[in-house]
Amino acid sequence: MLCSLIRLRRYASLHSPLISVNHHFSSAAAAAMVAHAKDEAYLEAAIPKRIRLFETIQAEQRTQRLSLSPEPIKVTLPDGNVKEAKKWLSTPLDVAREISKNLASNALIAKVNGMLWDMTRPLEDHCHLQIFKFDDDEGRDTFWHSSAHILGQSLETEYGCKLCIGPCTTRGEGFYYDAFYGELGLNDDHFKQIEAGALKAVAVEIINDLPPDKTITVYRCGPLVDLCRGPHIPNTSFVKAIACLKASSAYWRGDKDRESLQRVYGISYPDQKSLKEYLHRLEEAKKYDHRILGVKQELILHHEWRQFGKRSPLSPGSWFFLPHGARIYNKLMDFIRNQYRDRGYQEVISPNVFNMDLWVQSGHAANYREDMFILEVDMLKLPLRFADFGVLHRNEASGALSGLTRVRRFQQDDAHIFCRESQIKDEVRKALNFINYVYEIFGFTYELKLSTRPEKYLGDLETWDKAESALKEALDDFGKPWQSHLMTAGLAVHHRSPCLLLYCAALFPNYANCLLLNEGDGAFYGPKIDISVSDALSRKFQCATLQLDFQLPDRFKLEYSAEDEAKIERPVMIHRAILGSVERMFAILLEHYKGKWPFWLSPRQAIVCPVSEKSQSYALQVRDQIHQAGYHVDADTTDRKIQKKVREAQLAQYNYILVVGEEETNTGQVSVRVRDKADHKVMSIENLLKHFRDEIAAFH
Repeated sequence: MLCSLIRLRRYASLHSPLISVNHHFSSAAAAAMVAHAKDEAYLEAAIPKRIRLFETIQAEQRTQRLSLSPEPIKVTLPDGNVKEAKKWLSTPLDVAREISKNLASNALIAKVNGMLWDMTRPLEDHCHLQIFKFDDDEGRDTFWHSSAHILGQSLETEYGCKLCIGPCTTRGEGFYYDAFYGELGLNDDHFKQIEAGALKAVAVEIINDLPPDKTITVYRCGPLVDLCRGPHIPNTSFVKAIACLKASSAYWRGDKDRESLQRVYGISYPDQKSLKEYLHRLEEAKKYDHRILGVKQELILHHEWRQFGKRSPLSPGSWFFLPHGARIYNKLMDFIRNQYRDRGYQEVISPNVFNMDLWVQSGHAANYREDMFILEVDMLKLPLRFADFGVLHRNEASGALSGLTRVRRFQQDDAHIFCRESQIKDEVRKALNFINYVYEIFGFTYELKLSTRPEKYLGDLETWDKAESALKEALDDFGKPWQSHLMTAGLAVHHRSPCLLLYCAALFPNYANCLLLNEGDGAFYGPKIDISVSDALSRKFQCATLQLDFQLPDRFKLEYSAEDEAKIERPVMIHRAILGSVERMFAILLEHYKGKWPFWLSPRQAIVCPVSEKSQSYALQVRDQIHQAGYHVDADTTDRKIQKKVREAQLAQYNYILVVGEEETNTGQVSVRVRDKADHKVMSIENLLKHFRDEIAAFH
């Protein structure tokens, strides 16, 4: 059985004990597998029972709908046009057909009055309608959610496993399915059989959900029937290409004390070409994995202690930064720190707070206690901008740790801005400009998402509404001419606040970025703007954040005196991070630049290579001059030939290779080679240092 995307259903009573499955692979693959036999009797009994139950409920639903009056209703489209439809009869797909044949053939999902809606689900009243294709986030997410059902059908049919949960993952990464397989351990050898089973499933139509009880809906994908929030793509024939990516272990509901499951990751596309392009990007990304490049370039180290034949990390989820890695790490912090002076921030240094009472008062204990390390130990002129590179610790599960992108110890370029409500708009604008400035230097494109009140939140609804309105007004206030390339993406929030997109388009006219409404994903203390960056490999990462907080100033009873000094008011706090975790940004940049660090950030900016022993003394003199000027420079004084020295320097990713021979020694110059170029030119030391200064100033 499949499970809901948001609710894990108990499955033990619905299944017989899992037995296993036999596969026909090569002898080498078969030898590596645990013998398994599929419980055919169970599947033959359970699957028809599910289908009969589904068809019975579906028939009742159809009968009920036929008894309803198909009254005329009006359907308003994002461009303001209105279409006529019939209540309980017309569907979003019918409306799409009226608009264009192309739209109808590519439409994957609809949004009715802000709620995602199956394309073949009848409309229930007058409404605003939006339609999404694969190019839209909503379309892709639905496509991959439906693909997870296809994967689940294949896994159950081919292996007889007990399915648990199968959502789409972070945008751009596809989907996965967790299941219990008993003693069978999945690996790459199983993927062809899984994919073959999935391709059989794509010929089966996914049927619509039950009547409008949005908490309990049932979907069918061939023999697979289960509770699922949905919605889904109109039918599985949209999925033209599907592939398994990897298999890994997981725990039931993420609890390490519960049953051990296996997770199969997959990806799917509406055409084979897109799948091939994605798999190619994936292979390219593997070449530049920060865990491999970082070790190869002697930047980072994850130390493991070997004892009694076992390996265990000395500090799980924490990495050592070697000298060259520390250079980059410190430059990132210095880069942000140098901006603070010009942007009116005051840096502070805060300790680790061990008293649990503070976290109880702030609300963090109630919301994040499981991720906290618990230790037992015995007003001014506004706006006020405090910044802190504090060391943070998060008790991440061992299975969730991943290189520098998911760690237990990290530093964050955190800042808290205390301001009046009347200053929110200006402070939000300045913070967004700061983010834009930094990411433009890094060469990132990015997407902004406005995240609203979550299910678990502090405070009252009135305060939350005020906080969300304040953020929206801050964005609306920047209204400039509309950028046409944002129109399609802008449909996601057209009926809620079109000026949000106007603001984004006006503030960042050089990028095809957009602002989307991310319902229910705010922090527990306030709404926020999340920023996901796209690197050179077109992967998305969550880095910067901008959060509005009315709750903590109230909980800590913060106050300031207004202009008349007699009126006491409560400030608003804005949480702001740009790099986010410095460790995570370090990893992203390493992969983004593919190990070729720009000069201003490079830990190996230059190397001096003497042609022979005769010019070695001059080479050391040049090295010292460049070092004294503040740059990271080395000298290769080995007895290797100059061609070998240059090649080694290129492989080590030195930005500039400075060759000195007898002629350079006599003239006081250097022959300058750039890392990835074959040509060279002769420069004086004075001109070289000026060139270095210009490169640093331009962040090249």
